Amino acid sequence: MSEYIKRDDAFELFKKHNKDPFHIQHALTVEGIMKWYAGELGYSDEAEYWGIVGLLHDIDFEEYPEEHCIKAPELLRAGGVSEDIIHAVCSHAYGITVDIKPEHEMEKVLFAVDELSGLIGAAALMRPSKSVQDMELKSLKKKYKSKAFAAGCSRDIIEQGAEMMGVELDKLLEDTIMAMRSCEEDINNYMGLNQ
Repeated sequence: MSEYIKRDDAFELFKKHNKDPFHIQHALTVEGIMKWYAGELGYSDEAEYWGIVGLLHDIDFEEYPEEHCIKAPELLRAGGVSEDIIHAVCSHAYGITVDIKPEHEMEKVLFAVDELSGLIGAAALMRPSKSVQDMELKSLKKKYKSKAFAAGCSRDIIEQGAEMMGVELDKLLEDTIMAMRSCEEDINNYMGLNQ
């Protein structure tokens, strides 16, 4: 793995192009999920790197929603980001806006969890606790099956991601809940949500 952008520099670069608290929270959530998966899948020594890819994955979404992952390489290169991270970031829009296929295990995880984190986040907000800490797979599956719930989160992409990763959908759902539990408190503290 080549020398890569430092985490704080990556976050500053992201915030340069994203001001909406929702987008910042999503980036931090995906960063946390990616770091958790790195540890689970035997890439602990690359957890920071996986996290940076998660942090930067939607860098162009707020300013260029119609050109998502088409504009990203330009913004990332201008920020001094290496080509391997650019490839990983863009691969999560495979089949949507770009033809860059997720190849590395880390890219497959990003593809699978990006949409799913949005769905789990929306399900958490419906809970009295407003948290994933007490979320059970069963209740998430009920929401997942309801097409009207979090309709913007593509079930097809989530299922395609599980297939890419070679895991059952239930395992992906359960693992991603665990991943979100691991970072929820830190993100809420950063976003000022634990008042």
